[in-house]
Amino acid sequence: MTRVISWTDRLIAVCDQGLKTVAADPPWKRPSPADTVDEVPLSRHEQAESARLMRVNRAGEISAQALYTGQALFARGVKTADHLARAADDEIDHLAWCTKRLTELQGQTSLLDPAWYLGSATIGAFAGITGDARSLGFVAETERQVESHLDDHLTRLPEADAKSRAILKQMSVDEARHGHEATAAGGTPIREPILSFMAIGGEVLRRLAYHL
Repeated sequence: MTRVISWTDRLIAVCDQGLKTVAADPPWKRPSPADTVDEVPLSRHEQAESARLMRVNRAGEISAQALYTGQALFARGVKTADHLARAADDEIDHLAWCTKRLTELQGQTSLLDPAWYLGSATIGAFAGITGDARSLGFVAETERQVESHLDDHLTRLPEADAKSRAILKQMSVDEARHGHEATAAGGTPIREPILSFMAIGGEVLRRLAYHL
């Protein structure tokens, strides 16, 4: 006898995923790219700067998990749901890598992690409601903006921090693939004013998570 998954079940699953994402040590399927890179001693200033940047990236991965979870709630097609699930698996890896590296740098996670998850899950749900094509387009644009953000952080990381750099480079490769796959799956371009709202939201996260 097949059990019908109700909206209550789905919402409970979203809350459960949120707690695991924010509070638990995330599992990973792929080893961290930093594992094969030798640790180089950093100055106190370099270590603090790397920790702040990796805190921002960790907060971004929490938001990515929430976005995909919110979008999946309203995915119409099986292919769209599968795409979101596959991308979310990669994002779990990214979250685990960033969490591990942040611990190595003796940095603190963002105090606003619950807010990042709740806000992003809500945005993801609204994106999902608009239909699969626009939802996939939202994924593609999100990943494009994340790529730009990662490129910026690669220029800001201390030169000696090769471990953090290895993580961000692999994340950038994965994000680019997610974006291309979302477009190939039928994602339609996102237009103004949504583009500006997305850019502003990303900038708010980067600025606040850098300090908090």
